[in-house]
Amino acid sequence: MPGQEVDVRPLRKPAKHPAVFQAYDALTAGESFVLINNHDPRHLREEFDTDHPGSYGWDYLTNGPEEWRIRISKRASTPLPRVLCNAAAVTADSAPGTSGAVWKLQMRQRDLDANIIRLQPGAGIGAHDGPGLDVLVTVLDGAGQLTTELGTVELHPGALVWLPRRSRRQFTAGPDGLSYLTVHQRRQSLTLSTTAPKTAGP
Repeated sequence: MPGQEVDVRPLRKPAKHPAVFQAYDALTAGESFVLINNHDPRHLREEFDTDHPGSYGWDYLTNGPEEWRIRISKRASTPLPRVLCNAAAVTADSAPGTSGAVWKLQMRQRDLDANIIRLQPGAGIGAHDGPGLDVLVTVLDGAGQLTTELGTVELHPGALVWLPRRSRRQFTAGPDGLSYLTVHQRRQSLTLSTTAPKTAGP
C-alpha cells in the first residue's frame, strides 16, 4: 500500500478515526500511508499510543497551518506485548475513599476485558448473578469475603479465584479494604454497584 493517501477532511467527525484505523489494519509490516487532515490529529495519536505503542511510525510531512500530512507506518505485524501498569501502584495510588474500578483495559481492539476493583474497608458489591461468561479474579491486596450460593470463601492477597458463568456472588471488603483484578472475555459494559461500609449503630 505504499503511496496511499487517506484524506479524512471530507468525512464526518465520527467517521474519521475509524477510517484511519481501517487503513492501518489493512497494512502489512513495513507499509505506510499518508494521512491528510485539516488540523493536527493529537487525539488520534493518543489512540495509536494506546493501541500500538512502539509498533507504529508517525512522521509529519506537512505541519499546517491549513493542511497536515502525516506518514503513518506499521512497524510490526501486530501490537507488541507490553507491561500495562503496576497493579500494586494503581491500588496504592487510588484516591482515598475510592470504590469501584480504578483501572481498565483501554485498547480499541481486544478479546478481553480487565479491571482493577478497589473496595474500601467494609464496603462491598451486593449479591448478584454473574454474567454469562467465566471471570478470573486475582486478589492484589487487602482481604475480604466472597459469599457464594452455599457458603463463604476467604479472600487474601495472591488468591486466584474462578467465578463460573452466572454463579451467585457477593464481595465484602475486610478492615483494610480489598483490591482485585478481574479478567474475562470482552462483553458489553457491566455496571456493578458498590455498597457503603457498614457503620456501628448508636
